[in-house]
Amino acid sequence: METGHHGWVRSVLALGSNLGARAETLAEAVADLVDRPEVRLVDVSPVVQTKPVGGPEGQPDFLNMVVIVETTLGPHELLEHCHAVEAKHHRTREVRWGPRTLDVDIITYGDLQLDDPDLTIPHPRAAERAFVLFPWLVIEPLAVLEGHPIVELLEFCADADGVEGYDMLTDGGTQTGGGSQ
Repeated sequence: METGHHGWVRSVLALGSNLGARAETLAEAVADLVDRPEVRLVDVSPVVQTKPVGGPEGQPDFLNMVVIVETTLGPHELLEHCHAVEAKHHRTREVRWGPRTLDVDIITYGDLQLDDPDLTIPHPRAAERAFVLFPWLVIEPLAVLEGHPIVELLEFCADADGVEGYDMLTDGGTQTGGGSQ
């Protein structure tokens, strides 16, 4: 179900980085993602700092953010574009869930449900990942993922305690003690 030129589809993308100049990489990646005319930026979340989930022990904390875009690219074309942006930032895939300079995941693509070897939409693990849901909630408080309000999904995320605000200006430290409201 490639959309081709049938109009704009809203898509939620999650970005993460835990190697190198993380904040700079994320900022550049957002610019790279919307550098194509087929991708328009709708909104950008604040950056949060999170503990790694899964993968090797002892890797650095991640910076994560969510961007909402509108695109005329089909889902697989969008995936290729995301991979090209990762590659531009020297992403390598040696270790599953290992440290990385940049990770760009498609979380949702309109209302599309897709499950093929290359691409699953909605993202199969997004609903249990606070590092996706928390920044997404900030920019789209009423967002729903697979029929569930993301604000409710967030309550059940094991990694929710590891998410903290990140101050881009000081490049470190927390802005506000989150706490659970």
